[in-house]
Amino acid sequence: MTGRPKQDPVLKALWRAWMEALIIKSNEQICPPRKQGIMTMAKAYWVAMYRSVSDDAALAAYARLSGPAVVAGGGRILVRGLPAHTYEGGLQQRTVVIEFDSVAQARAAHDSPAYQEALALLGDGAERDIRILEGA
Repeated sequence: MTGRPKQDPVLKALWRAWMEALIIKSNEQICPPRKQGIMTMAKAYWVAMYRSVSDDAALAAYARLSGPAVVAGGGRILVRGLPAHTYEGGLQQRTVVIEFDSVAQARAAHDSPAYQEALALLGDGAERDIRILEGA
């Protein structure tokens, strides 16, 4: 059989059931179902992309306080630095990736007095894009 059947309602129903099974199986491989009885929250990732740095001294002062503030807030710094290689129009921008146990924990770390103190030291010394993403 080639293509999607159009006439026979039985074949249509079989085709639909087969396609739904494929989609469900595909989704389970991408996002496996949670173990029965165990509820886990998805990890969260704070991703900072530095578009430009205009004040190296301000960035250094920020870095001295921000790392400890983020770690105190439950963060684990996974990546920090320039890309080893880029593809598809990727930019050579400093990137920082920090893992948290939840989005709420990442947001609390960002909004904490300790991190806000570090952020005040950075001031306008860098243009950044910061995102908090929920893990799959």
